[in-house]
Amino acid sequence: MAHHVRDIMTAAPVTVGPQTSVAQAARLMRDHDLGAVLVTDDGRLRGLVTDRDLVVRSVAEGVDPEETTVARACSEDLVTVRPDDELDLAVRLMREHAVRRVPVVDGEHPVGVLSLGDVALERGPESALGDISVARPNT
Repeated sequence: MAHHVRDIMTAAPVTVGPQTSVAQAARLMRDHDLGAVLVTDDGRLRGLVTDRDLVVRSVAEGVDPEETTVARACSEDLVTVRPDDELDLAVRLMREHAVRRVPVVDGEHPVGVLSLGDVALERGPESALGDISVARPNT
């Protein structure tokens, strides 16, 4: 069983700059089968934008997704963990802050993402949540 974040995190996260359009971020999520991308500026973590953020903070607002940047749609007040943090700490932070994804950083630089799905697979791949986490979405 994994004990540290680095053991189960998704390494080499997909990142975009703050001036990337919402539409381009959505296409990256589609092409990489992701629910979120990290927003970086000069290699430093600045935010996280999820597929839900794109819908709630841009599509639902009626803005032009080709003209609107992820800076407008991303969450900037992030909970982060380090690769060497205990997995139990990361789970506790996810629970306390009600988040499904936590950027993994080395200083201010993102090195991975830890998701609820990653934790579910580690804790019980046969469980309902673990089973759902590995299932391919219907398209």
